[in-house]
Amino acid sequence: MATVPTEPTTASFRRLSRQLDVGFLLYFYLHMAGFLASTLLITWGLFVFFFIAIGGFSFDGMMHQLDNLASRYVAADAARIASFRHVVIAAHMLLATAVIFFRRHRILPPRDPKGSTIDV
Repeated sequence: MATVPTEPTTASFRRLSRQLDVGFLLYFYLHMAGFLASTLLITWGLFVFFFIAIGGFSFDGMMHQLDNLASRYVAADAARIASFRHVVIAAHMLLATAVIFFRRHRILPPRDPKGSTIDV
């Protein structure tokens, strides 16, 4: 009659500890996607706030500034459009970096204060 060991052997424990926890991995990627999406929305909101501020904190002033920007963009040649795109990309990266810096405590998902254990 074969005996079934009640405790896992060292080799089986190593195999269990090496396996990926797919649930936690999916949770981490979902949390990271949410962090990146919220960072993107915050940076877009900062762009809107910038246009509201230069428009005198009024809706009409903001639309006037956006109309001015759009008319200059449409009238520009290809070199100026490329330059404008580079400025917008650089400004977006700068804002995103600043937002990520100030939200760096939210990058990793919250942890269990008791710690986690592997149930074998």
